[in-house]
Amino acid sequence: MITIRPSRPEDGPRAVEIWRQAVDATHHFLLPEDRAALDALVSSFLPQAPLWLAVDAQDHPLAFMLIDNGHMEALFVDPIARGQGLGAALVRHGLSLHAEMSTNVNEQNAQAVGFYEKMGFRGTGRSEVDGQGRPYPLIHLKYGGA
Repeated sequence: MITIRPSRPEDGPRAVEIWRQAVDATHHFLLPEDRAALDALVSSFLPQAPLWLAVDAQDHPLAFMLIDNGHMEALFVDPIARGQGLGAALVRHGLSLHAEMSTNVNEQNAQAVGFYEKMGFRGTGRSEVDGQGRPYPLIHLKYGGA
């Protein structure tokens, strides 16, 4: 049984662990120096961020989502829990709070692009660089109904 709940201060280290494992499993396009720089950035803010967590029956976090003003800034699932519907459950929860939620996805992450399209998100634009100005194109998405 999966439950979605707000994060608590003690969940911070686990959220960073989920991020690291998910990025290592899905972001093969990142250069090592960019991966290290992102790790430092994420480790500095993620533990304090107001996250939505998907937790198992023992309250162990398996995935998280970060939404800021209706924009999903992050959605990451522990690779051991992929394919169990956790990402979809978190997105549905986010949509229950923000019916016109938007997000960005790395163009090189084809699995994530397909996931968001399957969830009903539609492209609204593209950027040549990521949020830190690195050469990782982003696709801008907005929920358009599934």
